[in-house]
Amino acid sequence: MAPRKTDVKPHAPRSTRRGVLKGMAATGLIASIPGIVHSGSDEPIRIGFQVHRTGIGAAYGRWYERTTNAAAKVINEAGGINGRPVEIIAEDDGTDPKRGAEVLEKFANQARVDVAYGTLFSHVVIGSAPRAGELKLPYFVVSEGHHVASGKLNRYTLQPGITDVKSQVQAMAPFVASNLGKKVTMIFPDFAFGHDHRDYCSAAIEAQGGQVVAKIAIPPTETSFTRYFPQIPRETEVIYHVMVGPSVLTFVKEMGEFFGPSSPEIFGFIDSLEAVDLATPGLEFLEGSYFWEGNPRYAQANQSPHDKFYRERVGVDANGASVDDPKDIATYAHMFGCWETLHVIKDGMEAAGYKGPQDRAALIEAVEAMSIMPAGRAHPQGPKVFNGKTHQVFGEQYISQVADGKLVVRHVTPIEDGFYPDEVDYTRQSF
Repeated sequence: MAPRKTDVKPHAPRSTRRGVLKGMAATGLIASIPGIVHSGSDEPIRIGFQVHRTGIGAAYGRWYERTTNAAAKVINEAGGINGRPVEIIAEDDGTDPKRGAEVLEKFANQARVDVAYGTLFSHVVIGSAPRAGELKLPYFVVSEGHHVASGKLNRYTLQPGITDVKSQVQAMAPFVASNLGKKVTMIFPDFAFGHDHRDYCSAAIEAQGGQVVAKIAIPPTETSFTRYFPQIPRETEVIYHVMVGPSVLTFVKEMGEFFGPSSPEIFGFIDSLEAVDLATPGLEFLEGSYFWEGNPRYAQANQSPHDKFYRERVGVDANGASVDDPKDIATYAHMFGCWETLHVIKDGMEAAGYKGPQDRAALIEAVEAMSIMPAGRAHPQGPKVFNGKTHQVFGEQYISQVADGKLVVRHVTPIEDGFYPDEVDYTRQSF
């Protein structure tokens, strides 16, 4: 396994900006957070949590909410933010772009939150971010799309707790091309997140001397997939799959039934099996195949104390399942982004001396001034580098192999493998 690297420099470093920054009950939206410690002002820091409780993102949303509540409790037990308790105000966006924008409006005008936070699915982020900019409401997303760093959004939208698809696939491609094959067929969901994979993986594979021989887009509402597999060219050496939504288990099972024991090499993004038990009958054919993981589902032999603490507080066992139900599998490869983003918000507010909405611009500038984020309890997934110009964080990526029905990490990519040239400088945009 590759050594961990923490002493890296970002592609476009930004460690300072303007010197040293200072070190609904009525609406039914408030989610109770136990463990609040009241110190200093009793007025809470209100964080509007845009959560996918329903729709195709529901499996993620449930674990995003569980992780968010656990992180808020940890922060409150340590005195909150600037001596004030954190209050999570949650509302379902239905994994729907239009509803997402309405939720932000409700947060700003009814709940009067300090910041909005949490969104995963890229089409919801893209549908919501313009309204966040109009409302001048800092919007901290826990997505993976390249929409933030591409410059498509605005200065009020930041992604400081999870890496984006462009960075992920760029870091993965050398391993795929060197170890599995150079002729790749891609299977991806037909919306913005999948399109990022389509575009950036193609470029990354070609940069390694490989070729994407087919790109198969599947509607996110599809429930059966057998009719798509004959589109895979015979020359394919590697199937690259990244599916999401409630039918992912059906997708993987049907792929196994179609190919039997004679499939090409398989490299999947764990999105295709997030919240799915690897011991599920029908998944045996995945033995020996590889997956990208944002954070390893199974506790590894060299588990860090930070991962151990994080698992315990969120309530996840060594197999990546709820401690209360071994069949309730966490979305472990993604949900750490909620934990880490809340800690970034905390650090930003404390650096900015945040007191209220009048300090929102100072908060954004404080986060833009961040750079190196060392591994620790606030960043249990690993060390990171934040690029304040693009509002995007970069981190290590994990390549795991299915071995005896579990995911075992075989390679950790260095952070710098995911760097790419800046496409925007949000710090030049006015507030």
